[in-house]
Parts: sequence; structure tokens; C-alpha cells
Amino acid sequence: MTLRPAPPWQVSEWINTPNPLSLDALKGRIIVLEAFQMLCPGCVSHGLPQARRIATAFAPEDVAVIGLHTVFEHHEAQGSRVALEAFLHEYRFDFPVGIDAPGDGGLLPGTMQAYQMQGTPTLVLIDQLGRRRAQHFGSVEDIRLGAQIGALLAEPARAPAVDMDATGCVPGPGRCE
Repeated sequence: MTLRPAPPWQVSEWINTPNPLSLDALKGRIIVLEAFQMLCPGCVSHGLPQARRIATAFAPEDVAVIGLHTVFEHHEAQGSRVALEAFLHEYRFDFPVGIDAPGDGGLLPGTMQAYQMQGTPTLVLIDQLGRRRAQHFGSVEDIRLGAQIGALLAEPARAPAVDMDATGCVPGPGRCE
């Protein structure tokens, strides 16, 4: 698998953070991006509670949990910031949440398109160097996800620049395609 920088987020607004967030601003930490819709049963029953568990299980300086509200259906029911803020408050989700911006052609939100998400919930793991390392559509078992995060935390936070090519891939047998 070629390791490439994760696509930038296309966020129109942020909730639960005083400043907009970016992949560059979070480099050096593992990023857990939880893409959800507030009317998605799997998101409400599994994805978002799992994101909250991750946020409490790992130190915030090591693992950043970010929500991405990516609405691709029922726009009138869940498309307003006010409704999303009320939802996050009622369910006590206090990690930062970005509202995915409209994408090209208006069919799917921008970040959802860039990451080629199949739907929600989708969980994306981004390593300390800003590279997408895993993407799960649907539910993923806590123990499996914890092991993946632990493995990423065990990697060196900064690989020497000479060991990487322009795509962010670490060359070597079996490491890059």
C-alpha cells in the first residue's frame, strides 16, 4: 500500500472547537476521524459512542478524535447547524466536529468524496505524519480498533525525511506499491 497524505478536509464550519482544525495542525498525533449523520442509526448507536470511548481512553496529545458531519441524505432534517449543535449537546459529544462542505456537483459532501466514503458511519485512521492508514465503513470492534491505534502510536512520530519519497511513502521491500 502506498502511503500518501490524507486528503484535506473540506469543512464549512466547526463545532466544539474555538479554531478551525486541519490535518497539518494535528500532525504528530494519531487522528481518528468519525464521519457520521445525526439521523444514521449506526452512527448514533455505535460510531459516535465509540469515538467518545476513544477520546477518553487515549491522551488528547497522542490521539485527536474529530467528528465529521457529512450529510448526503435527509438534508432538510439534519442540515442545519442549530440541529447539529442540539444533537451534540443532548448526546454529550464534546469532541470537535466539522460540517462537511458541499462537494462538486452537489451530490455528496466534499470530504466524503475526497475519501471515497461509502456512507456512514465511516471511521478513518490518520497517522502522525498525516497519512490515511485505515478506513472502516460500518462498525469496527473496539479491540480491533484499539490495536490499530496502539500500533500507530508505537511507530516513530517522525521518520527521517531521507527515508521518504515525495508521496510520503517509506521505500523498502514490501512497503510501497
